[in-house]
Amino acid sequence: MDLARQAEVVGRIRSNLEELTGSRIRVKANMGRSKIIEREGVLTQTHPALFVVEVQEKRERTARASYQYVDVLTGTVELTNPESGESVFPWLS
Repeated sequence: MDLARQAEVVGRIRSNLEELTGSRIRVKANMGRSKIIEREGVLTQTHPALFVVEVQEKRERTARASYQYVDVLTGTVELTNPESGESVFPWLS
């Protein structure tokens, strides 16, 4: 995939996520060294290079985790609908 196509796909990922702001999503992130983190939270913000998910932690605490759109493109981060389990980006596969 050439650079122009990658930029186009990242832009599409960002615009799709902007539409989902305020929605619950499930995030599966490969953090390297066989460490995979799965979280469920609310998509709170989208920025030019990354998006923010707010997650409920133990004892009523909330944590924010940010991920890059490029990580979604490369498959390092997968986003799914928590109710149906379907990918947020079925067109990406």
